[in-house]
Amino acid sequence: MKVSVTLETGGRRGKQVSVIKGITHNPQVIEDLTKRLKQNLGTGGTIKGKTIEIQGNHIPKIKAFLEKEGFEIK
Repeated sequence: MKVSVTLETGGRRGKQVSVIKGITHNPQVIEDLTKRLKQNLGTGGTIKGKTIEIQGNHIPKIKAFLEKEGFEIK
């Protein structure tokens, strides 16, 4: 499955958020993935629909984690 990882700051008062889009699994799988990502990175985050938002600029670490989990990065 191909997912995209981008960095966004718009609408967040200048704070950086790493956004993961394109995950098509069910909500339980997305919730588990988010929990493991947050623990691995030591940061906060949230789920909005099928999009995961992780606080801060962690794009290289997120890409490495997702590739290890079997995801393909766009």
